[in-house]
Formats: sequence, C-alpha cells, structure tokens
Amino acid sequence: MSDSGLKLPAVLDLNAAAPLRSDLLALRGGPVEIDASQVQRIGGLCLQVLMAAKATWANDGKPFEIVSTSAPFLESLKLFGLVDPSLEPAQERAS
Repeated sequence: MSDSGLKLPAVLDLNAAAPLRSDLLALRGGPVEIDASQVQRIGGLCLQVLMAAKATWANDGKPFEIVSTSAPFLESLKLFGLVDPSLEPAQERAS
C-alpha cells in the first residue's frame, strides 16, 4: 500500500478507535485509500472515526476512498444503516 493508504486491522473495536484516529490524522492533507479487506468486526466508535475522517477529507477537498472491503465489513455497514462503503447514510444516498 502506498504512503497515502491505511490497512485496517481485523478488529475495529473500542481499543482500536484512538490508534485509528491517530493513523488517519497522520495522513491528513492528501488523498487516502482505506483497505478494509481484513476487517472482521467494526464497532460504532471506529465507524464514527471513519465517517469523521471522510467528512474531514471532503472539507479539505481531498479524496477519501475505501478501496477494498471484506464481507463482514460490508455487513456491519448495513447493520449500522449505511448502504455502501462510501460511509454515507442510506437517506443521504437516496436524494
């Protein structure tokens, strides 16, 4: 993965939230690609960190993409009410 990429760990639970935030902040200022291919479980706090990062990158005018996803990652997004790995709520995607 390039310098502008981040490979997510298998478990994104409460203990992973602060390191995830730090890893993302280290990449701020440029485009970023997130590899979620190894994710087996994601909790609400890590999902919030990812959504906040997406909003921050959008505000900065920089690309923020999730380029690879595991089936458990996608299923978790659906359980949280998100329709795809773009991390946008279903009602926002519909409009």
